[in-house]
Amino acid sequence: MNSPIDGFGRKGSDLVAGNYTVGSATSVFSVSELRLCFWPIVATIALGFLVILPTALANSLAVRIMGMERVSAMPWIALYANHLVQLLVALLLIGWLSKGRFSEYGLQWPKGKSYVVAAIAWGAFFGVLMTIVDYFPQILARHALGDLPLTALNLAGWLSFEGFFVGFSEEIPFRGLLQTFLMKRSSGRIRFLKFDMHVAGVILALLFALAHVSNFWERPFWFALGQQGYAFALAILYAYWYEKSGSLLASIVGHNVGDVVEYALMFLMAWLWR
Repeated sequence: MNSPIDGFGRKGSDLVAGNYTVGSATSVFSVSELRLCFWPIVATIALGFLVILPTALANSLAVRIMGMERVSAMPWIALYANHLVQLLVALLLIGWLSKGRFSEYGLQWPKGKSYVVAAIAWGAFFGVLMTIVDYFPQILARHALGDLPLTALNLAGWLSFEGFFVGFSEEIPFRGLLQTFLMKRSSGRIRFLKFDMHVAGVILALLFALAHVSNFWERPFWFALGQQGYAFALAILYAYWYEKSGSLLASIVGHNVGDVVEYALMFLMAWLWR
């Protein structure tokens, strides 16, 4: 039997016939070749905490150096700081786990189809969708977003962070490190119609959605549900592109495009309705 990491690029037709937990080779939806244990999932979550926890120190350092007033006025300063720490920690862990073979964790050019065009198109679509879900009342009321000062520095800070840096600093830790770590320690294919992917990508998408469950206590139910929905869908897309191409390129591009489109629309609304 192939090792779990061989899930990159495998087709549903490559699976051993009859080894289905849910569905069959001819059904619309199926789960096959499932070998999943509790402890690898716990270890993946723990690894995620190792990546995220040092970011609190970066936030504190940014406030100490820049001052609370400036960081509050330009939150992207702290985001650059904590995401840089998150990225560096993830790269160190990838280097340690792979013994320096970074390409095993998606840090390479795509092998074959890159999915970059699809990433740009889907990123733009979800950027518009996220804006509607997140700011629907303000859009209906044509109400300006008051927490986005329209200064050249603020525009440059937000758009450079969301349009370039966020993809690297989130996809390398979450898809590159965590998804690959779990794929190496589990197996299983989930298929819907002609699309199939490793179960690890779906598990991480669910964990990502659960990490934002507090939105249901902070926002109206339908808005929080919409956020959960698009967060899960995006995580599935990022995982799929990574697995099929063997590279994080499309995931990074799609993440950057989606976020920068939303922030560009936010600035446009702030300018039109101020």
